[in-house]
Amino acid sequence: METPNPWHTIPRKNATVFLLAVFLIFSSLGVAGDVMAMGHQSPFHYTVSVLLSAFFAVGYASSGMILSSRFWKAFIPLFILQALTNMALANLLPDAPHAALSSAAETARLQSRLLFDGFAIIACVGLGYAGFAYVSISEGRRHIRAQTEKALLEGEMAAAREVQRVMVPEDLPAIPGYAIECVYRPAAEVGGDFFQVIPLATGRTLVVIGDVSGKGLPAAMLVSMIVGTLRTISGYTEEPAHILNELNRRLFNRMHSGFATCLVARLEDQGRLTFANAGHLPPYKNGAEITFPGSLPLAMSETATYDQTTLDLGLGDGLVIMTDGVVEAQNEAKDGHRTLFGFTRIESMLSAHATAKQMADSAQQHGQNDDITVLSVGRLA
Repeated sequence: METPNPWHTIPRKNATVFLLAVFLIFSSLGVAGDVMAMGHQSPFHYTVSVLLSAFFAVGYASSGMILSSRFWKAFIPLFILQALTNMALANLLPDAPHAALSSAAETARLQSRLLFDGFAIIACVGLGYAGFAYVSISEGRRHIRAQTEKALLEGEMAAAREVQRVMVPEDLPAIPGYAIECVYRPAAEVGGDFFQVIPLATGRTLVVIGDVSGKGLPAAMLVSMIVGTLRTISGYTEEPAHILNELNRRLFNRMHSGFATCLVARLEDQGRLTFANAGHLPPYKNGAEITFPGSLPLAMSETATYDQTTLDLGLGDGLVIMTDGVVEAQNEAKDGHRTLFGFTRIESMLSAHATAKQMADSAQQHGQNDDITVLSVGRLA
């Protein structure tokens, strides 16, 4: 895994303090050069030497932070430029010649100069290491906070996955007279699609599929709320339209943003199915789309109402319901334009009797951008 670029991850304040510390530490090398010259550098030569040492060091440090493993692309040109600059500076501004005998005034000046150099080195090195210490402590604390937040997030995601494992059943109950297959492929670690197969007290069965707007942890939490509410409502009414009406009323008062599509089908004896739809994609019977009246998704309007309709499945007939992650799967075409999986491809595959797994696999391979759920219901003898 590629290491994150420090320039993009370190706070700007810490980066600034670090570079200032580098400036101070390496400016002390320029001061040390004056000590080695016994204070005979001219003030201009002295100032330029100190600034060049500091600025080139900042350049090396900056290139390392910005370019990371490609730091050599800036390091080599900087090194050559520094060498040429130092050679030019030595030729243009040579040190003053050392007098064989120094006057008392000259000796006093040199003593003052070297004393100043000593204090300057101590101050630069002390402040520089203080800057390094500040950045080290600050980055250590930031790293601990980041690791703590990561651990908390991983814990929350694990809890959300466990909740969703319960909300999205792995094993479907057997329903006499019907064969049910469902394939669920979340786009993230946790997703916003949901489906439920709920046996009813009368012996009939509810099949529910839906899609919550958004992705990730917030969507997963909404899914858990919807599934819990669904199971509560189905305990006192088996009518799909009444279930959606009550679910919409409760969600409108609890969901402050977002919405959810949902389709409820009640499976009965002899292939009779009763549907109610809240803004979800219509199902397909034997590869042909079933027409439903338009309807609003859940939680869009408190006064929204939903109608129900019936459908008969003959022996061998099949019904396929899916979420929009199948239709909206898209790939990167050669000319740079994305192509959708689309309804035409879906109808073609269903006409060829594709299974739910084949539909989900094909959409995922085409280019998954959203959660993919495909549920099929077949009528058996």
